Amino acid sequence: MKPLLIAILTLSVLACSDKDLRETFEIISASAEEIPLTRSEVVAALKDSLSRGITKGANLASLKDGYLGNPQLKIEFPEDLRKVEKALRKIGLGKDVDRFVRQLNRGAEKAAGKAKPVFIKAITSMAISDAFEILNGAPDAATQYLKRTTGAELRTQFLPIVSDSLKQTSATRYYGEIVGKYNSLPLVGDVDPDLESYATDKAITGLFVLIAEEEARIRANPATRTTKLLRRVFGSLD
Repeated sequence: MKPLLIAILTLSVLACSDKDLRETFEIISASAEEIPLTRSEVVAALKDSLSRGITKGANLASLKDGYLGNPQLKIEFPEDLRKVEKALRKIGLGKDVDRFVRQLNRGAEKAAGKAKPVFIKAITSMAISDAFEILNGAPDAATQYLKRTTGAELRTQFLPIVSDSLKQTSATRYYGEIVGKYNSLPLVGDVDPDLESYATDKAITGLFVLIAEEEARIRANPATRTTKLLRRVFGSLD
């Protein structure tokens, strides 16, 4: 029965003109495109775009000057310690401050190289309850959702990585030296803020910046949608 059916269909196709075939193909294609997106497709595409964002972002941030050379990511002297920075520069210790800032950023760059599995785990395990709202939201809607729902856990997981990286780049030691020099100055109150927490927050913030940039590219540029799923889901926004 099946061979006979195939034979009949083949003869029917051969009997069609090129115009008929084109029109039939267009109808089939249009029908396929009109199939509504499912929630599972949208969730999978959003997670895929975030995964691609952290992969690209971690690769960029982990390069030399990935943080230090990027004004959007560069980690400056802790804001609540600007008085320390000013005081040390006034007494000729500007080079010590600059060295600390440089190595602080080197620590973030080293940590960024180990960020991918931490972020991927958070992305794949997060539950997206309002997928269509995120899809139709702002250019960084998925990134912001990731930040809101997994930020605390990311920080907990990333803190020891940053702490280890700061030690490897000597940022922790340089920090201790400049704080010690400041505390030895007359008429100043002692300071000793948590460098590791500060660096972790800044390192994560920088990675989120890069993830958001990649998400925006996928939303806006069809050429960046390298899978059928990404093309189908984000193509619905075009």
